[in-house]
Amino acid sequence: MNVKDFFKMALLGVFLIVLVVVSVDAKKDERDCEVCISTIAKFKKQTPEDLFSDQEELETKFREFCEKFPSGGKENRFCYFVGGTKDAATGILNHVIKPLSYHLPPEKICEKLKVMDSQICQLRFDVKPDFSKLNKMKVGELKKILSNWGEDMACKGCVEKPDFVKKVQELLPKHEPEEWRKIQAVEGEL
Repeated sequence: MNVKDFFKMALLGVFLIVLVVVSVDAKKDERDCEVCISTIAKFKKQTPEDLFSDQEELETKFREFCEKFPSGGKENRFCYFVGGTKDAATGILNHVIKPLSYHLPPEKICEKLKVMDSQICQLRFDVKPDFSKLNKMKVGELKKILSNWGEDMACKGCVEKPDFVKKVQELLPKHEPEEWRKIQAVEGEL
């Protein structure tokens, strides 16, 4: 192989690497920053237009808005990360309030916040499980369902997967009545 062919191959290799990197970068996760975007959009929607001109008042309203979220929830966690809660350790709330006062879209605000603290965009809402496929779930997923329902102790004697499946099925009408009705309707058709 001569020098000219070597450079062609090297150039082709570099081009392919750049192409792969760009395509991987372009595949942005649609759930990226979902809690951030959702929380800011909710705040923006419920805030009167005249408040956006006063950043101090806007910050006060945002802190009040954050107090409404239950402790441990995703929105509460977001508020903690940006400094909207009383126990927050950071103080980047002005990087939310100032762009809001300029009517910057929530997506753009969250992009800027992601650069400051990547945890902000790693927050994701829990995906609701498919209760019609309980037998296909892992034991850990079944335990998480029970935990989310506050029924950790309901399956204290459960040892094997069928025990957990049975307990989730027993408690499904209590915690997820709509899902339970859907499953009953499907089973009734069979």
